[in-house]
Amino acid sequence: MFLQIGDAVPDFSLFDQEGKPRTSKDCKGKPLVLFFYPKDDTPGCTAEACGFRDKYDLFSMLGAVVWGVNNDNQASHFRFAEKNKLPFPLLCDENNLLRKQFGVPKVLGLLDGRVTYIIDSKGIIRYVFKDLLNAPQHVTEALRVLEEIK
Repeated sequence: MFLQIGDAVPDFSLFDQEGKPRTSKDCKGKPLVLFFYPKDDTPGCTAEACGFRDKYDLFSMLGAVVWGVNNDNQASHFRFAEKNKLPFPLLCDENNLLRKQFGVPKVLGLLDGRVTYIIDSKGIIRYVFKDLLNAPQHVTEALRVLEEIK
């Protein structure tokens, strides 16, 4: 089942790159940009994460929280975040439970998909952007939608 615009985000809890638990309840009252990406330290994923980093001040000005998610482990996320100076948490979805809960598809049945969800302050999905190849567009779309819903 793929979560869509208008759906409530399910409760979830995952650890980030520093071992801190992050839950969907942590974001109540604030918009959340939740971006699922395939793999730490790959060219497209690095471009996407660094795009969110470079615009992080704008996301903060809009009151939004930014979290990245994939199935890499805490050590991998920690190295990736440190290397690229990422100011936001990377959630460790090692068993792909959150990916499955959201219904983020695999591409060609092999590659984990790249999907960004814009979730409003009440926990409702307001926008879903899917594009495996155009990683930087995820940042642009997230900012555009946050501006519209503020």
